[in-house]
Amino acid sequence: MTRKLLKILHELGGIGVTGALACCLVLVATAPTDSLAGYAAVREGIHAITRWVLLPSLLAVLVSGILALVMTPAYMEARWAWLKAVFGLAMFEGTLLTVQATSRDLAALAAEALASGVPDAEAVAPLLRTEWRGLWTMLVLSLLNVLLAVWRPRLRRRREGASTAAGQ
Repeated sequence: MTRKLLKILHELGGIGVTGALACCLVLVATAPTDSLAGYAAVREGIHAITRWVLLPSLLAVLVSGILALVMTPAYMEARWAWLKAVFGLAMFEGTLLTVQATSRDLAALAAEALASGVPDAEAVAPLLRTEWRGLWTMLVLSLLNVLLAVWRPRLRRRREGASTAAGQ
């Protein structure tokens, strides 16, 4: 029962992570540039998605994945499961350092620009590049994790007996 619950939590978290990343990409790509109020609203929306959907979903994926790894002896032996764990930790770090941080900073800059009426293009440009690259990188890592879960490749070394038998 616990394994099924962990699996469901892991899958729902994965859906949340991938969906949140895709939503953020769409919003970044379509954010209005002709209205400070519209741009600030979109930036706040992106920040809300990263804070209330992306991070909790990512935490659900990490916690459920690590618990499943520890509770399932077959996963402890499977290199693909450990590779997923490494990718998951990389996603967590990358999400915190790029996606979450830049969405927060860009939302703050947009709010300041709305209040003052003067956007700071020099501060925004590098953050947008970081956010864009971070979103795409995290989306690729997320999809790689899904592929590893579905495909479950054999990342084991050949057994000596099998290689000896094949060589005869």
